[in-house]
Amino acid sequence: MAKAIDTAVILAAGLGSRLGDLKKNKPKAFVEVGGATLIDRSIQLLIAKGINKIIIGTGYLNEAFDELTHHYQQVVTLKNPIYDKTGSMYTLYVLRKLITEPFLLLEGDLLYEAAAIDQVLDDENDNIILVSDATFSGDEVFIQSDSQGLLEGMSKDKSKLTHISGELVGVSKLTLAALEAMVSFAEKQYNEHDFHIHYEDALVGVSKEVPLHVKVVEDLAWCEIDDPSHLQRALSVVYPKILTRSLR
Repeated sequence: MAKAIDTAVILAAGLGSRLGDLKKNKPKAFVEVGGATLIDRSIQLLIAKGINKIIIGTGYLNEAFDELTHHYQQVVTLKNPIYDKTGSMYTLYVLRKLITEPFLLLEGDLLYEAAAIDQVLDDENDNIILVSDATFSGDEVFIQSDSQGLLEGMSKDKSKLTHISGELVGVSKLTLAALEAMVSFAEKQYNEHDFHIHYEDALVGVSKEVPLHVKVVEDLAWCEIDDPSHLQRALSVVYPKILTRSLR
């Protein structure tokens, strides 16, 4: 039986510059799809799945996220003070002392169906990287796993991998041991003055010492929204599919 998870961490510090005016002077997690923002959808889904503590790593226009703490008692926010000079791993690094138990790790610019959360929560493995089949959405992060289904590599450049197991969704389940290994990996990079590494780099960096199970789910309704084409796909393809499945 899978261990109960009470905590979720959402990385949402980024500028979202590729969305331009579509952000309406708000962080990209506040883009609306179907009358609700991405961040509200994510918070509400997590609460519905029994998550009692939601830690949001903020940066750009952090006040918008801070306002959420008045609407959701489960939400805690903490700002990455150098969000514009660092990668997503530094935001997780800033949050590290707030994370005291196994947790879900999510990206802040995701639109996804409830099944994405179920797939990681219900899996008996302690560390899970959720992966989908091909989306052809542009800007994909490709995953390479070994014969045992463990993470081996990750890249936006297919030529850097020997084979493709699927695409990174941006929803993971991690233990404290995995987090500690990622923090140690990151600190080595920071000591070399490389603050631009992302959490994905840290996952690959610790994968030889921490077994990270790749869970491939076919026909998962999800997308990230990083640019206008992603938003158009969200509105025309992904959201209608999520809506249809939620009515079953």
